[in-house]
Amino acid sequence: MLLRRKVCVAVVIAAILFLMLASQSIQKRHFLPLSITLPISRATPNDREAGEEQMSSSLVIEPPAPPADPTPDPPKNPPPASHIKPKDEEEPLEESKDSTSSCGCVESCISDVGTSEWFGQRYDPKQQPILRDSNNNFDPDALKWWLSLQRSGNGQTIEEVMSAMFRVISPPTVDFKPLPDHCRRCAVVGNSGKLRQSGNGKLIDSHDSIIRMNKAVTRGFEKDVGNRTTHHFLYPESAVDIKHGVSLVLLPFKLRDLEWLTSALSTGTVKMTYMRVKERVEADKDKVLVVNPVFFKYVNDRWTERHGRYPSTGMLAIIFALHICDQVSVFGYGADQQGNWHHYWEENRYAGAFRKTGVHSADFETEVIHKLDKEGKISLHL
Repeated sequence: MLLRRKVCVAVVIAAILFLMLASQSIQKRHFLPLSITLPISRATPNDREAGEEQMSSSLVIEPPAPPADPTPDPPKNPPPASHIKPKDEEEPLEESKDSTSSCGCVESCISDVGTSEWFGQRYDPKQQPILRDSNNNFDPDALKWWLSLQRSGNGQTIEEVMSAMFRVISPPTVDFKPLPDHCRRCAVVGNSGKLRQSGNGKLIDSHDSIIRMNKAVTRGFEKDVGNRTTHHFLYPESAVDIKHGVSLVLLPFKLRDLEWLTSALSTGTVKMTYMRVKERVEADKDKVLVVNPVFFKYVNDRWTERHGRYPSTGMLAIIFALHICDQVSVFGYGADQQGNWHHYWEENRYAGAFRKTGVHSADFETEVIHKLDKEGKISLHL
């Protein structure tokens, strides 16, 4: 009995040992060491249903990443470049016009520098085209030259005459500096007979400012010369009444002309210069402008180059426009097809006389005007 029990215990122990050895053999056959990683494929829907995805994931430890290749091959399909550029590489914003331009015109502006060597040698942007009630800074030589053109006066100085004048007219407040957001288009309309049958009336009236001069007539000639006027140039001997809203621009060729302006807009006491003149003139006193005497010398020296005794009204008007406008169109200058220098509103049998007096050099002034057109500083309508 005792022997049977010992045999049974031995059999049980042997069976247990066998089972343990068998179990260890099975584990060695079906499982690798944990330090070795096998690629694990993503579980299929059937695996998820059986719960095998969770078990296989728990048995895998990812190996450390391999060292980077110091000279990797470029990718076959490089990723698209980022649409955000570094600040210093950003493309400049497009502008509608040249950023160096001094005015708001789409095309070039008169005051743009470096566009014409010929123009740059003559045009002085520092010139002050109109008289102010102070700070005129007269050049002594220029003033002396101007006072000698047509001698007149009662012994008063220019400062005294100006002081009296600015008690009658309003001191100008207009600023002619170019504005970057504005384009001032001006038409200078001469009185040449070549305006007849030109059909330029609508084109002239389309400009912002329209300069006419002396005894210019528009009524009855609107189709060819237009009917708008913003600035009317004159001197005592060519004076006419100026419509309301139009700026009277005095061209003073002598000191007496400043005295006449003061009188013509107030007392009417000045009746003579070197000839009988209009005693009174209708004009808006707050719109009167007087061309600076120094400006005469500037035009004479730089532009007409001292051809003739002094520049003509027409030449002064063009150069004046170059200093107050951003673009200038010129109409009604020069002789007609027959070579006559006459006004479009009248027949003048002495049409060529003024050309021969030597007071102005019509031929040289014509050359300058055509050169301005060629250099792109004016648009000349022939």
